[in-house]
Amino acid sequence: MNERERLLRDWLNEVLPARLDRIAPASSDASFRRYFRVWCDGQTRIVMDAPPDKEDCRPFVAIAQALRGLGLNAPKVLAGDLDQGLLLLTDLGSRQYLAELDESSVPSLYDDALEALARLQVGGDPGSPLLPPYDSALLHREMELFREWFLGKLLGLNLHDEEHQTLDHAFALLADNALEQPRVWVHRDYHSRNLMVTDPDNPGVLDFQDAVVGAVTYDLVSLLRDCYIAWPREHVEAWALDHRARLRALGMAGLDDADAFLRGFDLMGVQRHLKAIGIFARLNLRDGKPGYLRDIPRTLGYVLEVADRYPELVRLRELLRARGVDRWRPAP
Repeated sequence: MNERERLLRDWLNEVLPARLDRIAPASSDASFRRYFRVWCDGQTRIVMDAPPDKEDCRPFVAIAQALRGLGLNAPKVLAGDLDQGLLLLTDLGSRQYLAELDESSVPSLYDDALEALARLQVGGDPGSPLLPPYDSALLHREMELFREWFLGKLLGLNLHDEEHQTLDHAFALLADNALEQPRVWVHRDYHSRNLMVTDPDNPGVLDFQDAVVGAVTYDLVSLLRDCYIAWPREHVEAWALDHRARLRALGMAGLDDADAFLRGFDLMGVQRHLKAIGIFARLNLRDGKPGYLRDIPRTLGYVLEVADRYPELVRLRELLRARGVDRWRPAP
């Protein structure tokens, strides 16, 4: 048992209402946080271990409370030692959306997820000081991960000046698209690995500590063009337009033009997917987590499919194809 595990167990013995019966890994994510399920007095709870030199628990605590206030099924914080990076949470179970989604379940599961998303988007005050803005600087920093970690470090490409200009142009276009959209609370990782099937009050919502105020289509495209599972384009667009109609019915302004909404949705997806590809490459190279590499071809496929349909992205598409990026696959 290392020092961190000993600290965690000693803390649990202080805060649990009865003797700790059992502890086991619950999940891990793309950060330095770890999650354990603990059994005590016939119930289970989740403990988050977030080393304070790597992670800050405070946003999680504040945003969890805010999401629950909006009626979302986020974990309740039962106890915490913020200085040590330890939180005790209610357990939303182990039925991850990703494992439960198929053609028969997707209509009802997505309807629940989109209803919860509408609650977040309509209920959250975009002027609140709780969440930072998803501003141009952050949008560009995210896309630079694609240039640095995927093209540069993983693929080893040495881009020439014209190719860098192509990326610069695409990044500016995508950032401008995001900034032109109605502003809402953005979960920022609203997808099948962070949604849990719960009964009642589906879905359970996790991993929201990086929430920001940003574009209305961001979480929508995270869910519908998920890096971990793909659906036919006609289904995705129908779900997206149904969500637009739901938001309009709830009084959200700025969504009058369906074609403009779909364009914003498509381009927002390219921004997100470029970021995700860069993160997947970094997780492999820096953090020793190669499993995410297998999700790059699907994620890159979204970028190429959208770029095929928008003249303003033709140079990006040509760059990726000229360099063979479109054919990249992880080693078996």
